[in-house]
Amino acid sequence: MACVAMLSLALNAQNATKARQILDKTAAIVNNKDGASARFKISGESTGTVSGTIAIKGNKFRATTPEASVWFNGKTQWTYMKDSEEVNVSNPSETQQAKMNPYTFITLYKKGYALGMTNVSGGYKIHLTAQDKKRAIQEMYITVNSKTYLPTTVRMKTKGKWTTITISQFKASKQSDASFTFNSKDFPEAEVVDLR
Repeated sequence: MACVAMLSLALNAQNATKARQILDKTAAIVNNKDGASARFKISGESTGTVSGTIAIKGNKFRATTPEASVWFNGKTQWTYMKDSEEVNVSNPSETQQAKMNPYTFITLYKKGYALGMTNVSGGYKIHLTAQDKKRAIQEMYITVNSKTYLPTTVRMKTKGKWTTITISQFKASKQSDASFTFNSKDFPEAEVVDLR
């Protein structure tokens, strides 16, 4: 019985190591120093279904959907709602960032999560489980293509509800730092609401 328990622990440790190695490769590709862009589709109970484009560079991102545009410069987030011409300024939480930027897992998996992995058709499914029950994102599944090491799906659980983000057309592309900050000159009619 002790041998079975030891073997099980060894296999779990190997599995977690393999999961970390896969995410390390994915993070290296996605975290291109010049930036990258992709298309995404978010679906969940609280969001409905929303599609758009995203540009990323480090922890900065810019997302555009038919309803809104979001800029995040690493600290401050600006959300421009097209129908009301209102810009909400905030300092988003980890969960809020993750719901808008599917690539937040690139740093998230490194600390405070237990990792597991299963092989799926054409890739790997990595399972992250929060070790601290107070963590906003309790659980996450990341599906990674086994040939490109690019993420194809990110599924996360917050407050008991699941949100799924499907990612496509990822490509490395040079992004200027200024493009992650809202420029009021581009939206002269917008009303700015500071929620910080």
